[in-house]
Amino acid sequence: MNHGYVVPSRHVSQVIRRSPEEVYEFAADPANLPRWAAGLANSPVSIEGDRLIAESPMGRVTVSFVPRNDLGVLDHDVTLPSGTTVNNPVRVLSHPNGSEILFTVRQIELSDEEFDRDLGLVAEDLNRLKELLEP
Repeated sequence: MNHGYVVPSRHVSQVIRRSPEEVYEFAADPANLPRWAAGLANSPVSIEGDRLIAESPMGRVTVSFVPRNDLGVLDHDVTLPSGTTVNNPVRVLSHPNGSEILFTVRQIELSDEEFDRDLGLVAEDLNRLKELLEP
């Protein structure tokens, strides 16, 4: 636990006109990650046990998702090339227009400029997910 300073967090979300179950199933499928999560995986993802290995813009990363669930929880840990593991809380929520996917971005090992860039990349990823899922 870091006691020296508070790690800033920001929430990025996107409303998608599909049911929470449909959004969750698509987003939880590792084969779909390169289609919408360019910030994480810019090439096909390989599976090693319960971990995913992806080539990202940062280099080779390891991703471990929480077990599949019926609560819309897509939390995942990303182990960076530096060895640091970043926990990424992600939720698919019910919304009056279908669903809302909510991604918490934390400023770990990032300058303010890199954090702003990551927030923009997550917003682009969630918009791509919306474009893939909406008719």
